[in-house]
This record gives sequence, C-alpha cells and structure tokens, in this order.
Amino acid sequence: MSKGKAKKQIEMRRCIVCREVRHKSELLRVVKSPDGEFSIDETGKKSGRGAYVCRMKKCAEVAKKRKLFDRAFKVKVPPEFCDEIISATEKFENE
Repeated sequence: MSKGKAKKQIEMRRCIVCREVRHKSELLRVVKSPDGEFSIDETGKKSGRGAYVCRMKKCAEVAKKRKLFDRAFKVKVPPEFCDEIISATEKFENE
C-alpha cells in the first residue's frame, strides 16, 4: 500500500425542490446565519444552516410557491428574500 495523499471526496448536495443530487458548485446555497439572517452564499463557506437549490429559475419559483425554504430552515422565510433568490437564478441562466 502506498502512503500517498487521500483522494478528495466530491462534494455533492441535493436540491430541495427537484431532489436531484448535483455537484455543490452547480447549486445555489442559501444560508440562515446563527443570528437569523438569510443570505445567498456565493462562496459556500458562510456559517449557518444551508439549503441548496438548482441554479434554475423554475426550481427557485417552486421553492417559493411550496414554501420549501420555510421547511428547510424551520422558520418563515420572507417572500422578498425568496424573490431575491429567483433573481439570482435568473443571473445564472443568462450566463
């Protein structure tokens, strides 16, 4: 056996809407910080509870309609923030 470096594990996450497992970089991370603020985590390293959604407008709209972020964070997420998430996904679709 060789004592080389261990292989880095591929970071996979599941979209809260379509339940599809994708590479972490293909999803949009939404975070609820320990002090209760919601934000979109561009880096994937912010501290707090995270939920992932596909970078497609369709998934973000379904998440808002079915209140899936409320369920993921176990607290009511402001509709304005859900609109911000939808806007963020539109940016990725236009790339």
